[in-house]
Amino acid sequence: MSQARLMDGTALARRIVEETAKKAAEITDRTGTAPCLATVLVGEDPASVTYVRMKQNRCRKAGIDSRRVALPAETSTGELVATLRSLSRDPAVHGILLQHPVGEHIDERAAFEAIAPEKDVDGVTFASFATMSFGLPGFVSCTPGGILRLLDAYDVDLAGKRAVVVGRSAILGKPVGMLLLARDATVTYCHSRTRELSSVVREADVVVAAVGRPRLVRGQDIKPGAVVIDAGYNEGNVGDVDFDSAVERASLITPVPGGVGPMTIATLLEQTVDAAARQLGV
Repeated sequence: MSQARLMDGTALARRIVEETAKKAAEITDRTGTAPCLATVLVGEDPASVTYVRMKQNRCRKAGIDSRRVALPAETSTGELVATLRSLSRDPAVHGILLQHPVGEHIDERAAFEAIAPEKDVDGVTFASFATMSFGLPGFVSCTPGGILRLLDAYDVDLAGKRAVVVGRSAILGKPVGMLLLARDATVTYCHSRTRELSSVVREADVVVAAVGRPRLVRGQDIKPGAVVIDAGYNEGNVGDVDFDSAVERASLITPVPGGVGPMTIATLLEQTVDAAARQLGV
């Protein structure tokens, strides 16, 4: 069997951002107001600071205003909630991103729920999960949404396929499973306590690895011809899939980096512009 075809998230994300920039320019021309994303950062975790700076740069290139709200590491849950509620009421802000993690002393869920659903462009609130699950208008979680866009771009027909999601986080594993289910895939969730994980993965036509454990999914676990989406990102640019062995068995596979990661940011920018359009009535 020949090697898997790589799913180029970088190229697809570039096209999405180009279209998003055009929409942002149209909104700005028609209303005199540029779409605005507020990014809230608690503390000075080096990785988080880098991510926020990168998102600000991408916003600027897409014609989106970026407001950085930096809070000290000792910020309480109440203070963070108050900040997010204030941004939710601010008509000049169209989307809100809370950079996580926020610190163990903070109730992250309470913070997420302080974001108004119409500004939840990262898709992290209960309301967004409900709209994803029921197929209603709203914002998808960015990484799962990006994954579905990648699958569509490579003409992966999900109807009737067996999809295995390895991971059950609230912003990745659970929502991507619901999005796959909405496309008529038969979805199985796996996690750290799943018995005989390898045997479950071997039955999958589509594998989404999103558990945060380097090279957990091995090539020998992949059904020949399966589609493999690696949403993990671990130290050393290593995903949750052992790429070198999986590429020999899969038909399509995402590289790390350059697969899912760029799609996450592209989805965030696209949803910010869509949020601005709705709020500004254009």
